[in-house]
Amino acid sequence: MRSIFLPTVLVLYLGLVGCAGSNEEEIRQWMVDERNQTKPKVAAIPAPKQFKPEPYTNGSEIEPFSNLKLTQALKRDSAQAAANAGLVAPELTRRKEPLEAFPIDAMALVGNIIKAGQPVALVKVDNLLYQIKLGNYLGQNYGRVTKITETEIVLREIVQDAVGEWIERITTLQLQERTK
Repeated sequence: MRSIFLPTVLVLYLGLVGCAGSNEEEIRQWMVDERNQTKPKVAAIPAPKQFKPEPYTNGSEIEPFSNLKLTQALKRDSAQAAANAGLVAPELTRRKEPLEAFPIDAMALVGNIIKAGQPVALVKVDNLLYQIKLGNYLGQNYGRVTKITETEIVLREIVQDAVGEWIERITTLQLQERTK
């Protein structure tokens, strides 16, 4: 036991002797010297640009904040809204067809036939098969069938754009290949 105790005491003593001789004053002096030698580099702030006011030269035109300008804008918007409403108004008054209750992406074109000399598309919705002719309506966006080919049905839809205006767009329903 004595053989372990003596080396341990010796190591602890040497550790204390090493710490006792430290001089804090040297470290403080070094930090002061470094602080005095270091000079900050600050770029000068440029002088602000001189503001030159410009006179309003469009005095002959309508002032941008006048009531007349607002009235003109409202008339233009109401005329455009009336034109857009005329696009969707006939669709709101007609009787809905059964396939208008389903979205286009829930439908699948599975084939077509010629019936009485006219092309007829076969559309599958909810495991039921429907015969679609030119002029029929499909989908929830007032989609009217304008063309039937061997591989697709072309629809003219009436939808609202990002600002709420009614616009026409062309949509196609492609023939679905049979999957096993």
